[in-house]
Amino acid sequence: MINIFLKSFYLKGIKICLALCSLLVIISCSEEKTVSHIDPVNWEKRYLALPEQDSLIKGSSYLSIYSSIYDGTARTLHHLTATASMRNVSNTDSIYILKAEYYNTQGDLIRTYFNKPIYLKPLETIEIVIDQDDEYGGTGANFVFDWAVESHNHEPIFEAVMISTTGQQGISFTTRGIKL
Repeated sequence: MINIFLKSFYLKGIKICLALCSLLVIISCSEEKTVSHIDPVNWEKRYLALPEQDSLIKGSSYLSIYSSIYDGTARTLHHLTATASMRNVSNTDSIYILKAEYYNTQGDLIRTYFNKPIYLKPLETIEIVIDQDDEYGGTGANFVFDWAVESHNHEPIFEAVMISTTGQQGISFTTRGIKL
């Protein structure tokens, strides 16, 4: 009788343990994975309302990003960390970046980093980092930036640095934005 009781208790314990393990797996699988360095607090600190009647010249720029590149064959991808830099080349005036949108290889919008005007102080550079394990962009990812400057100022410069190191091997290269 005691053996039957112990066997029943043992089987119930195993069932409870399996149920708890299953619940833990489900919870860990549904946990949202953080991608890139999206810190909205940093963008919010930079928001600035532009005047209704401004004399700013507005434009857009395209910046290619390679979050992945082919390695050896078309079936093997090597993932990279990409840093997209927004640079104010004026040494006297602030400039404004109105929007930063990130697209994948197929041209689908992945995320908008901000869509309100932010400012860059004279000679300031700010970055968006696409983490190495953020594979959403693919081999042909890109950014489109909308910007505004005073008529006497230079346009902002947009550059990207892609890098990866594995063991003793490393790869890095840059791209530069073009005005649309």
